[in-house]
Amino acid sequence: MNTDRLYYTNPSCTEFDATVTRALAHDGRPAAVLDRTAFYPASGGQPFDTGTLGDTRVVEVVDLEDGAVAHVLESSIAEGTCVHGEIDWRRRFDHMQQHTGQHVLSAAFDHLFDNRTMSFHMGGDVSTIDLAKEAEPDAIAAAEREANRIVWENREISIRFATEEEAARLPLRKEPARGGTLRLIEVTDFDLSACGGTHVARTGAIGIIAVSAWERFRGGTRLTFVCGGRALRLFRTYRDSITGSIRSLSVLPEELPSAIERVQNEAKDLRRAVKTMQEALAGHEAARLVSDAPSSGGVKCIVRALDGWDAAGLKAIAAAATTADSVAAALFSTSRPVVAVVARSRNVPVDSGAVLKQLVQQFGGRGGGKPEMAQGGGFEGEPDALIAAARAAIEKSARS
Repeated sequence: MNTDRLYYTNPSCTEFDATVTRALAHDGRPAAVLDRTAFYPASGGQPFDTGTLGDTRVVEVVDLEDGAVAHVLESSIAEGTCVHGEIDWRRRFDHMQQHTGQHVLSAAFDHLFDNRTMSFHMGGDVSTIDLAKEAEPDAIAAAEREANRIVWENREISIRFATEEEAARLPLRKEPARGGTLRLIEVTDFDLSACGGTHVARTGAIGIIAVSAWERFRGGTRLTFVCGGRALRLFRTYRDSITGSIRSLSVLPEELPSAIERVQNEAKDLRRAVKTMQEALAGHEAARLVSDAPSSGGVKCIVRALDGWDAAGLKAIAAAATTADSVAAALFSTSRPVVAVVARSRNVPVDSGAVLKQLVQQFGGRGGGKPEMAQGGGFEGEPDALIAAARAAIEKSARS
């Protein structure tokens, strides 16, 4: 038996009474079918409603193949039970703002640039539409302005139904995906679309439509946008981020992009300078380590944790140290999580990759490499334990 869908004619309905016509399980969870419902099931790019049926939570709403609507519940309700349903209005109104905003934004692109919307998806924070053709930034801004003009004129949005034959004679924005009786959503003198979703009663309730990002996608353009309450939350995020950045850089708002570029260039120059100095220092550090290293079986074994060196620095020291004959090295950072570099001279029969693999097995982390040199990170052992394990692995590999 089909469920009477109250949201089709009254999207603002928040409470209703109904009877459980079927109790069932959906994906292993209790569910109930009602004779009538205001809960919207996931469909057409719009997520499902949540709320309560009696004393239990509705955690998901799905369309069944027989035309009924199943309400997935935290606890079961027996067939024949009369229940009072209440939807989460804050969630529903958010969905109504986003979905109606999508209609208006899509219509704006269609009117101004003959650029059709191919698909729509509403996420938890932002929504997207995929346009058939590429849209330039100026065109996106123009469509955004036009959409908001319609919002601020507070035009009426009406719901009506039409047969397939009647709909064929109407100026629908796009061809319906299904036949039979169609539910039509009309934005006065701007858009007419077949849609089963929930929408606000007037465009003013959308609040604002803001395009936050765009990218090329499958020969067209994917737009990310927010409406109403989501636009306010996004504005607050940007405001707080920008205000913090302005305060940190001591610049005016309009100077922020150039200030960020300047800081990035300075950081790039600093990294280059540090790398040059580190490479020069690595040679001196390598020479000191080789000179101080004890010799065992004709091989100088350098196994040390070095303070103040990152992975690149440790690699430079290990590479410099093993240019000499008869050297094997395992160098660790002192910061956590620990990084490591294992290396050996050409004439030393040690497999650096195998040594590192043993360390990974014993202390976690990950990494790899060749017999000449290997590196990894994420080790969680104590420095003394890492050093002892590395020394033992090198000695074992040398004897193999």
